Amino acid sequence: MSEELHYYVLKFIEENPSITQRELAKELGVSVGKANYCLKALIDKGWVKANNFKNSNKKLAYFYILTPSGLEQKARITVNFLKRKMNDYRELREEIEMLKNELKIDDTD
Repeated sequence: MSEELHYYVLKFIEENPSITQRELAKELGVSVGKANYCLKALIDKGWVKANNFKNSNKKLAYFYILTPSGLEQKARITVNFLKRKMNDYRELREEIEMLKNELKIDDTD
C-alpha cells in the first residue's frame, strides 16, 4: 500500500471515525475489497483500532480510531506527502514556463 493511500485512509478515518468501508472506498476511488485490505493493513500495523458498535439499523458496524502511533505516523506521512506535492508543483511550474518560452507566450498580454 502506497504512502499516499495511507495518508488518505488515515485522513478520512480521522475526519469520520464511523465511516463505512463502502464510503471509504468511494472516497478513495477504490473497490470495497481494497478499502478493507487497507484498513486491515493499518490495523495490523497498530495505527488504527476498530471497535464494534450497533448502528440504528441494527447492523454491525465499526468505529475506527487512530492510535497514538497512527497519529504519529499520519503526521510523518503528511509532511512527506506535502514535500512530494510541493516538488510536483515546482516541477510543473518549471515545465509550464519552459513551454511558454517555447511558444513565446508573454503573461503580460
